[in-house]
Amino acid sequence: MLSQRVQVLSESLTMAITALARQMKAEGKDVLSFSAGEPDFETPEVIKQAAIKAIQEGNSKYTAVPGTPEVLQAIKAKLQKENGLTYATSDIITNVGAKHSLFNVFQAILDHGDEVIIPAPYWVTYPEIVKYSGGIPVYIDTDDSTEFKITPEQLKNAITSKTKALIINTPSNPTGSVYTKEEIIALATVLKGTDVLVISDEMYEKLMYDGTIFTSFASVSDDMYQRTITINGLSKSVAMTGWRFGYLATPIKELTTAMKNLQSQSTSNINSITQKAAIPALLGEADEAIEMMRQAFERRRDIGFKMFNAIDGLSVVKPSGAFYLFVNFKALTDDSSVEFCKKLLEQKGVALVPGAGFGTEGYFRFSFATDEISIIDGINRIADFTKNYK
Repeated sequence: MLSQRVQVLSESLTMAITALARQMKAEGKDVLSFSAGEPDFETPEVIKQAAIKAIQEGNSKYTAVPGTPEVLQAIKAKLQKENGLTYATSDIITNVGAKHSLFNVFQAILDHGDEVIIPAPYWVTYPEIVKYSGGIPVYIDTDDSTEFKITPEQLKNAITSKTKALIINTPSNPTGSVYTKEEIIALATVLKGTDVLVISDEMYEKLMYDGTIFTSFASVSDDMYQRTITINGLSKSVAMTGWRFGYLATPIKELTTAMKNLQSQSTSNINSITQKAAIPALLGEADEAIEMMRQAFERRRDIGFKMFNAIDGLSVVKPSGAFYLFVNFKALTDDSSVEFCKKLLEQKGVALVPGAGFGTEGYFRFSFATDEISIIDGINRIADFTKNYK
């Protein structure tokens, strides 16, 4: 009775493990979960107050499908000021989180058999939405030696006559890797003269460490600007995961028209209260809170990085952004990442996401979006687990 397209979808491994960890906790078991990509901080007060005010003022009606003029103007201002990107408000659409942005993009651009280049490790949702939309994921494998970043040569070799798009996620989930401006320019040089679109997922742009500078893909040249769909949101940087606020921007008029038509027949507008609440965050009124969270994440990263690299058989590249450590355990065992993480959860009550979920075996993802005491306790449990690993 099910359609063929829905049967190609798999459950998100990150969501599945997070749910399992919560269930085990509810059963009274001692479980520490480092699986969810969700900040442990509260949404900043200025955003909460904007939402309360919106409710009290009766902002509970339908809005225009792409968003209210006010929120679109705020996104436009943010992209201009922080990313050097100039869009008309008609180039911008608000979505129910970045997953919705990606869904709309791939539904609008892909026909059966079109190829989408996806660097691995990748966020678990990318290939699933590509496949659902009739596309074929083409993976470029990376590893520790390049800090999990693709090279221009790899990109050139992956492009075929069927290539429709390249997905780039910087800072990366699950590795925390960040492409420098020079690296982006090198990739842009490969793309010049092709018809390949770029979907640039910039959700973690404000979580940068060691003074690393963020560069939007669309900002490096006019050619890149004209071919890029920039995707962003407020879930990670402003601790608004449950508010479901994402957005996309592109100057490709036929594409924005198609996505607006698609959204008008699916979700219509996103939550009207969330739109009001997003405005102060987009305009910089929560920047002090964002910086507090960023500094806390950087301290946690440093703790995790040092502790993991002190464990025999484990190693991790120091991430420049996001809030994940992508830990290599290949020197410890040939077991699959699913088997490794299953044993760890059963024996030590530590929940991690296997690298297999991100398309890369021999690794696990450790989210440090939790308190330092839990991080230290969890890594100590992992260290104890590895001493007698079987």
